[in-house]
Amino acid sequence: MVNLWQHYDPGHFHDELMVDGHQPRTFSYRLLDHLRSMKNEAFRQRVAESEIEILERGITFTIYSDAGNIDRAWPFDIIPRVLSKQEWDCTEKGLVQRIRALNRFIDDIYNEQHIIRDGVIPAETVFKSKGYRPECQGMKPAYGVWAHICGSDLVRDDTGTLYVLEDNLRVPSGVAYMLENRKTTKRVLPELFKRLNISPVNDYPAQLASMLRSLRPDLANPTMALLTPGIFNSAYFEHAALAQQAGLILLEGADLIVGQDGFVYMKTIHGLERVDVIYRRIDDDFIDPQVFRADSTLGIPGIMQAWRDGKVAIANAPGCGVADDKVIYAYVPDMIRYYLNEPPILPNVPTWLCSNASDLEHVLANLPELVVKPANESGGYGMLVGPHSSADKIAEFRQLIVDNPTNYIAQPTLKLSVSPTFCGDKVAPRHVDLRPFILSGKNHYVTPGGLTRVALVEGSLVVNSSQGGGSKDTWIIDDSPISGGHD
Repeated sequence: MVNLWQHYDPGHFHDELMVDGHQPRTFSYRLLDHLRSMKNEAFRQRVAESEIEILERGITFTIYSDAGNIDRAWPFDIIPRVLSKQEWDCTEKGLVQRIRALNRFIDDIYNEQHIIRDGVIPAETVFKSKGYRPECQGMKPAYGVWAHICGSDLVRDDTGTLYVLEDNLRVPSGVAYMLENRKTTKRVLPELFKRLNISPVNDYPAQLASMLRSLRPDLANPTMALLTPGIFNSAYFEHAALAQQAGLILLEGADLIVGQDGFVYMKTIHGLERVDVIYRRIDDDFIDPQVFRADSTLGIPGIMQAWRDGKVAIANAPGCGVADDKVIYAYVPDMIRYYLNEPPILPNVPTWLCSNASDLEHVLANLPELVVKPANESGGYGMLVGPHSSADKIAEFRQLIVDNPTNYIAQPTLKLSVSPTFCGDKVAPRHVDLRPFILSGKNHYVTPGGLTRVALVEGSLVVNSSQGGGSKDTWIIDDSPISGGHD
């Protein structure tokens, strides 16, 4: 492996596996020693095996702009990203704290609205959010939980600080790819799972099923389904994989109907059968044409009333996207202090609100150095990365912000951490982020690690799979003696 690693240089970025460009961190030295001791041919053979594994298992992801290539193989790098269990334990507590506050916020704004009346967050910010759904006013889901599945994106800067970049509360994707990454890594690097104490992730489907089941505490054995937009959705592979592994029935909107008794039924060859819990993977806009978009063919007419009447549980609950808003993200530390009376464990990335006059002045004066995001986009769409943008693009965003300042936030361009990644003929540093998944129902569960996404293009900060990014397995390593509990 000497030749593949000999020019590795993370520069001035924080390296997830090494210190000073070459010295392994305490929790990664066994991994790096092993990889560096492998001959080039053996390493390339493992890479080839991983590619075959992904193809044979049909692990795919769709990029909508690539119309001629629906089934693109999932981009995967075999060199894992590693975090110490000590750091992860603190991170996990911070993530649970965050989702507790976010669910309190959603429940509050659809009911009493204390946080608005107490002046913690402006009413205009909430009610003008695209994710705010007045149709959800007065609802009280089980346990006060609206966002049952959350994917929070974490990034680390050059000081080593781990920040929450955003919270994805509507239909966060990626967890099935996390599971497939682990299976693939175990297949091509099995010897390391015998030598290292790596936290398992394979219980996620069981945890998901348990959480969904808890949403109907009145039923001993509720019928549960995953609602997908269908095979042309970019995350269809994930929908099918999760349904199969968690024991959910995979359904599309046309498979379901609301009966005259107000319950939701699926159509089967034996007649109608009741469905009690739905894990929906379609946006609010499309879930019920009687309430939201009338032209939607993906949803089920009348399902919102069934949900309001308590005849079906929906995860995530309609309306939870209001907390997915990138402007409201700026207020999450205040929510934690307001609802929980605790200091935030995990910091937000410093954020300027363009609705604030002094913030706006700063943003417009420093656009070429900033990242600008609109309130309700996701997947890396609609944003400006100042240092990597043209003068024309910066001018375009300047006008967009001036025309509608309440729709934009800006953040500094962080020097994202890097992790060693195999790039064709060498190992090179590539920027990464991390998306852990948090389940909330009767209890909370956080995936140990999550999905590490990689910007495969040298120097790029865009890690989103929908923008051509790749992925890695994420290992939480405990240096204490091996307990024998690997997945």
